Amino acid sequence: MQISNEKQSIFPLMSVSFIGTLGFSIMLPFLVYLVHDFKGNAFLYGALGASYSLFQMIGAPVLGRLSDTYGRKKILFICEAGSFVSWAVFFVALYLPVNTLFHIYGGLIGDLIFTLPLLILFIARAIDGITAGDISVANAYLSDVTAEKDLKKNYGKMAAAANIGFIFGPLLAGVLGATALGLKLPIITTAVISLAALFLIVFGLPESKPNAIKTSVASEDNDMMHKGTTVEKELKPRFRFLLGLPHVALMLVLYFLIYLGFNFFYTGFPLFASEVLKWNVTQMGIFFAVLSGEMVLVQGPLLTLLSKRVTDEKLTITGGIILAANFIFMMSHSVLVLYFAAFLFSLGNGLMWPSFLSILSRVAGHTYQGAIQGLASGVGSLASIIGLIGGGILFHAYHEKTFLIAGGIIFVVFLCSFRLINIVPGKRINNSV
Repeated sequence: MQISNEKQSIFPLMSVSFIGTLGFSIMLPFLVYLVHDFKGNAFLYGALGASYSLFQMIGAPVLGRLSDTYGRKKILFICEAGSFVSWAVFFVALYLPVNTLFHIYGGLIGDLIFTLPLLILFIARAIDGITAGDISVANAYLSDVTAEKDLKKNYGKMAAAANIGFIFGPLLAGVLGATALGLKLPIITTAVISLAALFLIVFGLPESKPNAIKTSVASEDNDMMHKGTTVEKELKPRFRFLLGLPHVALMLVLYFLIYLGFNFFYTGFPLFASEVLKWNVTQMGIFFAVLSGEMVLVQGPLLTLLSKRVTDEKLTITGGIILAANFIFMMSHSVLVLYFAAFLFSLGNGLMWPSFLSILSRVAGHTYQGAIQGLASGVGSLASIIGLIGGGILFHAYHEKTFLIAGGIIFVVFLCSFRLINIVPGKRINNSV
């Protein structure tokens, strides 16, 4: 059962997206410095991010399926509760002695020192990861309550709301991290924000699709019974079943490659800025805030305007080539050039990603929306594991040349995106069986 009042449904979801992203993005500028304070290196910084993605890969598909069966709101609550607990554990690490647990000298991963606080950080990220199905469930929720003609526009609004969080998050990290409390205050703030998101989900977010698969299947079965036809339903779709649906495999491959390229960047740039450019946490926060602010403008008014004139497929292709080109400029040591690269990143990502998600939603269809979104999130997590760990290793060996690899991966996405023009119809696919 879909909610009839679309505006009433989307605004709380956008607010949850904003709060969740705000909490996450506060961590972005200071995490690399925290790892260094705990004697970690580039490999451990990447591995810390990968630990989140590893557990997200396990949890997101399960949570996506559960949201199809039990409703989106309950699963979103579980996701945000996990985030709150993880930040509480994260805070504990700040008060532990920096005792070395083991030490590995040299090699591909560099001179690695693993300390007790780093172990607690890994545990915190694992808790957050196993309950990190919020993105896929939120995407499924949005699909539930959005008319087909408004999919791209509303995915753009969701992305814009998230990126507004990305604006304020890094800025807060830069300001709060410069206080006498140091990195403690950003973490406390993040936990409070996560708690606020919990209350918003409970009191401000209506359920969009309770018992979705059961309701859909029961309705279809009743129709079949009236026609005297017997039909077998798959209430808990398996991986092979979902992969066999039309065009799903291609979309998952592209999803994997996009996340892989992104995570080479999100590992490499903080390391590049802190170790090579010698930026502090405030400079890092300002850069990511500006990048996110530009992305809000792209995914808000610009995408809304273009969505009326340009197809999802063409926007995905155009955004892909712009995004690939930006990584060439990311190698520069010039602040001016780096901010130009941030503009290209925002423009390319802002055009491509909401449009790609709109296509994925149409391919996923109605009945298995949550399951396929969860599977896509799991695929993204696998790419993140490879990208974050690989990005740390590559940066240790090649420094800013790592960005060329990221650009090459996104260029492959650009080339493959031309196949979307021919295989994706102009409406959501009904993949009910």
